[in-house]
Amino acid sequence: MNVQQTPAPLAALSSLLLLAACSLAPAPSVPEPVAELPDSFEGGEESGTYEAREWWTTFQDPALNTVIDSVLAANFDLAEAVARVQQARAQAGIARASLLPAIQASANVSDTDNPSNAGFGQQFREIAGDRLPGFEFPERLGIETWSLGVDFAYELDFWGRARNDSRAAGQEYLASESDYHAARIGVLSETITTYFEIADLRRREALARATIDVLLEREQLAETRYDRGLVTSFELYQVRQELRNTQAALPQLESQLVNAEGRLAVLVGGFREKLDAILPDSLAPLPSSDPVSAGVPADLLVQRPDVRSAGLRLEAARFTIGARRAEMLPSLSFSGTIGVQSADADGLFNVDQWFRNLLGNLTAPIFQGGRIRSNIAVAHARFGQAAAAYGRTVVTAVHEVETALAALGNEGRRHDFLASQRDEARASVELQSRRYAAGVGGYVDYLDAVRALLNVESTLAGARRDLALARLAVHRSLGGDWTVPPEELEGPRMVPATESEGPADTPTGGTE
Repeated sequence: MNVQQTPAPLAALSSLLLLAACSLAPAPSVPEPVAELPDSFEGGEESGTYEAREWWTTFQDPALNTVIDSVLAANFDLAEAVARVQQARAQAGIARASLLPAIQASANVSDTDNPSNAGFGQQFREIAGDRLPGFEFPERLGIETWSLGVDFAYELDFWGRARNDSRAAGQEYLASESDYHAARIGVLSETITTYFEIADLRRREALARATIDVLLEREQLAETRYDRGLVTSFELYQVRQELRNTQAALPQLESQLVNAEGRLAVLVGGFREKLDAILPDSLAPLPSSDPVSAGVPADLLVQRPDVRSAGLRLEAARFTIGARRAEMLPSLSFSGTIGVQSADADGLFNVDQWFRNLLGNLTAPIFQGGRIRSNIAVAHARFGQAAAAYGRTVVTAVHEVETALAALGNEGRRHDFLASQRDEARASVELQSRRYAAGVGGYVDYLDAVRALLNVESTLAGARRDLALARLAVHRSLGGDWTVPPEELEGPRMVPATESEGPADTPTGGTE
């Protein structure tokens, strides 16, 4: 049998290629809680997958849809998050560039003029001046050199240092995209919360004014009956106390409403005038108590942006360990220049004037004072931090989903009970109205029934808000909505500064 031996240089090259294919990064691993996720959520729907796309439309409120569209188009927090994604993308590009050769063009010209009795001229004259018959040195020596060339430098990534750094930067970039989605969910949640707060405050303000009108009429009747000796002063004082209490609550409601509308204007990215243009006077959202299909806990690893971001940063930390380990091993790099060189500019176009300078450089760390090992220890510590953060984020996410699902069910039942109480209060008002019209009931009883109905309506308005926020909490805990990627959004809108706002020639950006 004939056995063909591999030449030694080829064998060495093959060994280097095999080593280059190896990664010094640790094997992928996940924290224990991630590997032991439960099969289902406690209290969640057993079947069905989570549907996140524009879930807020289930409120059947065109005004809310308009507000959210305005927020997504002009919110400053989202614009800032988009800029952070762009920064991370650029940083990933910088890290990826180290995998490729660096090539650049160069053009040089030098012109020296020195006295011949100093420096190089003097040395040459001392060595050979007397041995050159018939040659007389000039008083000055001039040398002119022109060159055009292409410079290159490349480090062979045998141990995967540059490759692991590039992978780590890529994971950080993807994590920044997840951070954008988390910011988007946060802005959406704050917008919807503020919107329902405004709807609740407007409703409670209107009910408070209606209650004050009823109590004023009730006070007049109590005064008349007191003057006639039909009731004691205690009943009159009770009516007045309730009236003053309701009147005192009204300014507080008005202040809260102004504050909520101002916060919503900030979310929309403008001032109150912009909010007035998109927010109608009457708000009537319809929160639903229907259960939400939550899917399974494993879906959170992909669906929730904060969980996904933590997982990606764990991967980035893993690749960073590989990059720092590679710094302990030898590195081989090449550099050089290829071009043309001449004593005058015309000679640059003569191909016979070509030159090359090639350099191979093999370096290996011997003593660094513990710097490399300390960098590796730092990378391991950051990996441990990222692993703990990932595990905590996953456990917290599951807890938040289960808590939100339970709260949605409880708020739904509370809302239904209060709605039933409201129906009974309406029936009581109708009964007292018929009794008063028939002459068998008093007007005071009718006013008391109306006052009781208004109190129930105010409580129900708060329950309607709480039900909407409970539904919001479920969607937020499950990951919310990912309909718009960050690359499709613009950064903050910029306009030229006027003379009163700042210098007209202040630079706001630049190009390479």
